[in-house]
Amino acid sequence: MNQIIYLGAGCFWCVEAIFVRIKGVMKVTSGYMGGHLPNPTYEKVCEGNTGHVEVVKLDFDPEKIPLEKILNSFWKAHDPTTLNRQGPDVGEQYSSVIFCSQEVQKNIAQNSKKEAQKAFVEPIVTKIELAGPFYPAEEYHQNFFEKNPTQGYCLAQIPPKLKKLNLV
Repeated sequence: MNQIIYLGAGCFWCVEAIFVRIKGVMKVTSGYMGGHLPNPTYEKVCEGNTGHVEVVKLDFDPEKIPLEKILNSFWKAHDPTTLNRQGPDVGEQYSSVIFCSQEVQKNIAQNSKKEAQKAFVEPIVTKIELAGPFYPAEEYHQNFFEKNPTQGYCLAQIPPKLKKLNLV
């Protein structure tokens, strides 16, 4: 039986481009979570006052890839020690966060965070919380890198991440 977890690690275009390439991840959907405004839009989230984070919803088969391996990729894919920032993207919507569907996932994520901290000098600031309402992003954000592989931002940000994770 598949499980769902939501990961925020900066721009969802980058996070989606990574996790669609990981075997055992069945589906990746870009969207928003954690805010107070129902049915947020990209424009509203970018204004920075909805409280939402850009996340990807991962539908994965734990028999093919355990959550621990997904989280190992998550820690390597971004800098979890920077608050509300990933590379050139600055704002609360780019927070490092793990939204869990189940309490057991939360425990696994907390243990994973403790283990990941050993690889960083600065403290990891990633929030780990139970998931609330998820709002899929607008259609043009879905599979953005696959649809726009030569777009400037994508070219600058995504290939280095894929190379770092041996996904190219």
